Amino acid sequence: ANMPSHYRDHSYIALWLQRRWEAEELHHGAALRRYVEAVWPQFPWQQAYDSFFGEYSKLCTMEELNADRQLEMVARCVVETGTTAYYHTLREMSDEPVLRQLLGNIRNDEVNHFKHFLKYFKQLQERSPVSRARIAGALYARLKELRESDSDVALRHVFAHRGPYFSDSGRQFADVAQRVYQLVSTQLPADLAVRMLLKPLLLPQRLESCLYSPISKFATRLMAA
Repeated sequence: ANMPSHYRDHSYIALWLQRRWEAEELHHGAALRRYVEAVWPQFPWQQAYDSFFGEYSKLCTMEELNADRQLEMVARCVVETGTTAYYHTLREMSDEPVLRQLLGNIRNDEVNHFKHFLKYFKQLQERSPVSRARIAGALYARLKELRESDSDVALRHVFAHRGPYFSDSGRQFADVAQRVYQLVSTQLPADLAVRMLLKPLLLPQRLESCLYSPISKFATRLMAA
C-alpha cells in the first residue's frame, strides 16, 4: 500500500499501482507458492514466509521511498529490470514445462510493469525535470540494494527452512548464496538489462545506441568474472 499512497497526488498512477501492479505482484507470489508446494511439499512455506516478511517488511516503509516521485519511478524501473532478467534467466535454466510457462508469464508481466513505470516517469519528468546526474544516482543506488538486501533476505530464509537440503553437507549460507549468485549471474541477459536501464536516462537515441554495445559487453564480462 506504500506505493499508491506515495502517488496519491497523481490519481491515475495510484489507481494503476493499486489495481494492476499490486494485484499482479500478489498473483505472482500466489502462483509460485502453489508450484513450490506441489513440487516441494516438505518445505514449510508459511513458516518461511512469515520469518521473511518479519525482516523484509521493515525495509518496505514510506521512508524508504524516494521523496522525489520521478526518482522513485526510476528506482522502480531498476527493480522491474532486475525481476525481468531474473525470471528470464530462471526460465532459460529450467527444463520443467510448467515452471517455464509460469516464469515466462511472470517475466512478461514484469516487462509490462517496467513500461508503465518508465511512461509515468517521463510524464512526471515533463512537468518538473530532474537532472540526468540525479537520475543516474537513483539508478545506481537501487542497483546496489537489489543485491545487498532484496535477494539476500529471500535466500536467507529459504536456506533457514530448507529441511534436509544441504543439511549433511556442512555448507554455510554464505557458500550456498555465493554459488547461487554465480550460477545466475553467468546466465543473466546483460544485453536486455542494459537496454532497459539506459531508458530512464532519456538519452538521445544516437547516444543511447552508441553506449549500449560497450556497456553490454562490459556487463557481460563483469558477470562472468
